[in-house]
Amino acid sequence: MTLQQLRYLIAVAEYGSINAAAQHLYASQSNLSTAMKELEKELGINIFRRSNRGVTLTNDGTELLNYARQIVEQADLLEARYKQAAPDSARLAVSTQHYSFAVEAFIKTAEECASEEYELILRETSTAHILDDVKNFRSDIGVVYTDNFNTAALWRAFDDAHLMFYPLFEASVHIFVNAEHPLARKKLVQPGDLAQYPRYSFEQGADNSFYFSEEPLAYLPRRRNIRISDRGTLTNLLLAHDGYTISTGLRSPEMSQGVAAIPLGTKEKMKVGYLVHEGRDLGDLQRNYIANMKKLVAENESVTSYVE
Repeated sequence: MTLQQLRYLIAVAEYGSINAAAQHLYASQSNLSTAMKELEKELGINIFRRSNRGVTLTNDGTELLNYARQIVEQADLLEARYKQAAPDSARLAVSTQHYSFAVEAFIKTAEECASEEYELILRETSTAHILDDVKNFRSDIGVVYTDNFNTAALWRAFDDAHLMFYPLFEASVHIFVNAEHPLARKKLVQPGDLAQYPRYSFEQGADNSFYFSEEPLAYLPRRRNIRISDRGTLTNLLLAHDGYTISTGLRSPEMSQGVAAIPLGTKEKMKVGYLVHEGRDLGDLQRNYIANMKKLVAENESVTSYVE
């Protein structure tokens, strides 16, 4: 099995025919056809169903395609990192839950980067993807939260992935609602007050467990739930509808007008921090990003305590 065969497999699956894939790759149709037959023979499976209309994946082919994409992605990352870039080229890759301070710190770090060449990557993604990104060195730093409920499960996941967790701050649990919401007039909201309203939460994909949720008290019963994948949609929902989300109380700049943050009557505390692989040595760019996160956190009055 070769990387070239896997690249051919991905292309044929995407274009639906060997001929179309060959044209896209500027390769001969016979080479692709031979490569696929050799791969099927080597693995002892049928990858494609062939017909006059083209090819479709079998069940075995679909499973193989998933593995092939992972392998090719890792190979491309390795090549991009070492083939053309200088060993000391500036690079920062961050995977984070949906926190505005993490994005603001990233922007600040980019503005301060004086290198003539750099590669900066920010991924706002699910908890499981954050752990996987840092574990596999796709990201230098991950940003997540822990609380009393999820700590045991997450720390097991950290240990399994060889990740170190460094707290940034601790905050009381708040709800976000629009400024005209009936709950916005309260100084303190109780969990029972939320039952009649839709809850907004960030989608966690296949790893959608209470322990991997981005919001505390994920186990609270609710009749209506809306899952989203980006902060912009969350802000629009909060401004336009009568739902709520649960978070730290740190509002993003776009939420400063029209969205209220009210403390929730619970003893639960959110401890937000960053993850680094135990085998990763941080460079200046990564350390500057962490320093910018700490500075932004220290300036926010919603934070109960923060780490110097």
